[in-house]
Amino acid sequence: MGSFIHACEGEIVCQSINTKIPYFNAPIYLENRSQIGKVDEILGPLNQVFFTIKPQEGIVASSFKEGDKFYIGGDKLLPLER
Repeated sequence: MGSFIHACEGEIVCQSINTKIPYFNAPIYLENRSQIGKVDEILGPLNQVFFTIKPQEGIVASSFKEGDKFYIGGDKLLPLER
């Protein structure tokens, strides 16, 4: 779903690598399918979407490094047409 850019005020800022838009509050996972948080805000134009992840208790936003990948369930995405 997204690639880590940086941490900001305790949240994770990501650039979308998917052509669809995530639902608000959709759970976000690491590659090993462990949930790290939920989509909080969606930013930017339709051709370059960014989003923030509100981490779960115990997850530190600054513990990730640039380029780390995050995943989302396919049922939690909206096509651009909507």
